[in-house]
Amino acid sequence: MEFVIKISQFLLSLSLLIVLHELGHFLPAKAFKTKVEKFYLFFDVKYSLFKKKIGETVYGIGWLPLGGYVKIAGMIDESMDKEQMAQPPQPWEFRSKPAWQRLIIMLGGVTVNFILAYVIYVFVSFTYGDTDIKIDSLRGGYLIENQVLLDAGFETGDKVLAINDQRIEKDSEIGQYIIGAEQITVDRNGQEKVINLPENFLGQLSDEGSKNLYKYRYPFIVESVPDSSVNKSVDIKEGDVILSLNGKTLDYFDLFENELKNLKGQTVTAEVLRGDETITRKLEVNNDAKLNIFRLIDAKRFIELGYYEVIKREYSFGESFAAGGKKFTSTIVNYFAQLKAIFNPKTGAYKGLGGFKAIYDIFPDFWSWEAFWKLTAFLSIMLAILNLLPIPALDGGHVMFLLYEMVSGRKPSEKFLERAQIVGFFILIALVLFANGNDIFKAITR
Repeated sequence: MEFVIKISQFLLSLSLLIVLHELGHFLPAKAFKTKVEKFYLFFDVKYSLFKKKIGETVYGIGWLPLGGYVKIAGMIDESMDKEQMAQPPQPWEFRSKPAWQRLIIMLGGVTVNFILAYVIYVFVSFTYGDTDIKIDSLRGGYLIENQVLLDAGFETGDKVLAINDQRIEKDSEIGQYIIGAEQITVDRNGQEKVINLPENFLGQLSDEGSKNLYKYRYPFIVESVPDSSVNKSVDIKEGDVILSLNGKTLDYFDLFENELKNLKGQTVTAEVLRGDETITRKLEVNNDAKLNIFRLIDAKRFIELGYYEVIKREYSFGESFAAGGKKFTSTIVNYFAQLKAIFNPKTGAYKGLGGFKAIYDIFPDFWSWEAFWKLTAFLSIMLAILNLLPIPALDGGHVMFLLYEMVSGRKPSEKFLERAQIVGFFILIALVLFANGNDIFKAITR
């Protein structure tokens, strides 16, 4: 069922983005009276799941879900329709239109993607607001188990104060500024400590493979006691908080493992918080150093117990435009930072480059419209920026040659554009194979 939910979100988001991106090319092409021969969701390599001709355009759905396209007459694109290009130019063809019209047609897709992302962020801000955790409210700091962070010098209990020169006040800001970070300032037992990150920090994180940089520290709240547990007969109820063992205070669940190793096979006295009352119970620690008690993850209870403070910010409809704009611009800045890191071999960030499985994996295994729209907005920006790369097979490649034509007054020859398109296509295929190959390599090695 989890797979069905994830794949449904993935395909819905991908389809929405592709259709709107191609619509961004289609509408200005039609406005400038340019013939559009095909409008396809997914690729129809020798076969279409659905197609219908309306007017001069064939609308369809292909079987290969790697993108989509509009085929504009008189344009040198991935179709490489040399037969059409060998004919004399017609007034309704792309190549016959003024350069400024062709530029608008080519920029239409990424323009729609940027507009879509901004609109989504505005309505997400208005509908859901912002929920975050105050860094200085984190009781006990972070639980650090990621080996890369441990090797860099982080310790459990650290609170992040700043990344480079950017002060961090909210938990979500860590992920926002970690790309390109050279040093992180933490609060360790009331003292500030600067941790210098290795240049290949991102590459090490990719090699390590953990999805969690850090975790929150939670108390041991009881969910249930299984029938097989040595403590089945003990009066322990759901919601009880185990505070100590044999008089030793254990505020966080991560402290129990080491303590139980020292108490293996013993009967211990546990201090338990039930509601507002503190009681004691005798618990058995089995020979595997376990209590055999399932713990409860209850964010509301953690807040009540003072383990962290949640900030909830709601926006009026007018305020949501500024809030959405802030999310929009920060996402663009962060994505450019990611690209910069990826294209710098020293960072090792290219190891984290992923393909379709990596995109699939970012969707949650439960249905959340808030998460869906936020991820769709991010993917829309990603699609726009990647399409602007100056690779001939992408929109950015066409734009590059159009700008050259507008500045120099000379149009590149069709033979040159055909060759450039072939080179760009192979570059694009190489990138796709590398990204998806990374996904396969990670799946095998992990």
